[in-house]
Amino acid sequence: MLFSLKILVYFLSLILPLLIAVAYFTLIERQILAAVQRRQGPIIVGFYGLLQPLADGLKLFLKETVLPKSSNMIIFILAPVFTFGLALSGWVVVPFGDGFALSNLNVGLLYIFAISSLSVHSVIMAGWSSNSKYAFLGALRSAAQMISYEVSMGITIVSVILLSGSLNLNDIVIAQKKSLILHSFIPNVYYFFHLCFSWNK
Repeated sequence: MLFSLKILVYFLSLILPLLIAVAYFTLIERQILAAVQRRQGPIIVGFYGLLQPLADGLKLFLKETVLPKSSNMIIFILAPVFTFGLALSGWVVVPFGDGFALSNLNVGLLYIFAISSLSVHSVIMAGWSSNSKYAFLGALRSAAQMISYEVSMGITIVSVILLSGSLNLNDIVIAQKKSLILHSFIPNVYYFFHLCFSWNK
C-alpha cells in the first residue's frame, strides 16, 4: 500500500507540472501569434492573462459533450481517455536529472516507441466507434500518417542508439558528456543536425 502511494505521488509530481507547463506554453504561443498579427491576444483573465489557461480548462470541462446516437458509446468515450493516458505514460521514462526518472528502464526508447505506436489504435477506435464512414476514413488516414512518421523517427533515433550504445534514456544523456572529439559535453544534435529536419513535420 505504501509503495503504491509512493508511486502515485511520484507520478503526480511528474504529471501536474507537465500539464501546467503545456497550458502556459500554449498561452505563450497565443501571445506570440497575437504580437505577430498586431493584436492584443488573451489579456483579460488575471494579471496580463496569466489565468487564461485555467479559464480555458474550466470552459473545456463545462462544455456540452456531443455523443452521436448511432455510435458505440463506450468505445467513443474511452478513445480520447486512452489517447490522453498514453501521452502521459510516455513521460515516466524521461530523466529529469542524473538517474532521476519515475521508471529507469534499460529499454526506455523501446518503451516510448511502443507507447507511441499504441496511440494509433486510439485514433482507429475513435473513428470506428462513431459509426460514420467519413469519420472512419479520416481515422484510417490519420493512422497511416502516424505510422509513416514513426518510421522516420525510428530511423533517426537508431543513430543516437548506435552512438550511445544504450536504449536507456539516462545512459544516452550521460553519453553526451563523453564527446568523441573534444572530450566535453556536446549534445547529439550537433552530430545529427541533418536528421533533425526529418522531425520537422
